[in-house]
Amino acid sequence: MHRFPQLTEAERLALLEPPTEGPISIVLDTDTYNEIDDQFALVYALLSPKVRVEAVYAAPFFNVRSSGPADGMEKSYEEILRILDRMGISPEGLAFRGSPRYLPSREEPVVSPAAEDLIAKARAPRERPLYVLAIGAITNVASALLLAPDIIRRIVIVWLGGHPYYWPKTDEFNLRQDVPASQVVFDCGVPLVHIPCINVAEHLRTTLPEMREYVLGRGAIGDYLYHIFETYHEDHYAYSKVIWDISTVAWVNEPLWVPTELAPSPILREDLTWGPRDSSRHTIRVAQTVNRDAIFGDLFRKLEAYASRGK
Repeated sequence: MHRFPQLTEAERLALLEPPTEGPISIVLDTDTYNEIDDQFALVYALLSPKVRVEAVYAAPFFNVRSSGPADGMEKSYEEILRILDRMGISPEGLAFRGSPRYLPSREEPVVSPAAEDLIAKARAPRERPLYVLAIGAITNVASALLLAPDIIRRIVIVWLGGHPYYWPKTDEFNLRQDVPASQVVFDCGVPLVHIPCINVAEHLRTTLPEMREYVLGRGAIGDYLYHIFETYHEDHYAYSKVIWDISTVAWVNEPLWVPTELAPSPILREDLTWGPRDSSRHTIRVAQTVNRDAIFGDLFRKLEAYASRGK
């Protein structure tokens, strides 16, 4: 494991204090084509006045929608470009390709445009930390930390991944693809806001009728979000879909909507179970639940306002 600067507990707690005033500078690390929830998160971030999106990074993924991690990253990058195009936003200097593979070990970073840009942005002069919203396999972020351990003092990671610490196995898509990178993030001491999936982010469910009422017709981007939701699943009778990733954007928009508590950073074992809780480990923030209605209401109102401006 690389040698990382050691933050004092006071320094870490100060960085972990929930942001209350904007603008909040963020980068979004996203496996955008993996499902359909990343697209909603990206749009939500771009429509949030409290948030300043400084970069969007494509993360690798491998499932039925890709032929491997490199293909997943490239498809995610292309999806980022499609979303920016529909919102009339230039990708120049904003969208970056990430790693074509997962972190091979806890000692071996993968150099990519995303990791290099994250290092540069983290080191740039700023009064407040750069928030790294990670909603996929976390190789790009872990690689940046391994390449430039000094940025640990400059960033706060908000990561959707894994399950609550009482869950018997944390066999969740983002985490299980990228165990060494996940271990780096949990172990290195970086200020971390962890949003588990089961029983936390999974409450962020919505339906096709709700999409039809509040998303369809809200400009080109609203129509696109509706289309990918409608075509993602064949039978929408009594069906709801979790839009997991908007939880990270919701936390920076209004931390009360994603209540958190301070806890020791967990120990992630190779078999995807959590080790015994160790109170001597550094402190992180852990989400306990989400206010589903407030978060979707905020997203829908922002889409409505965007469409009313003629976008």
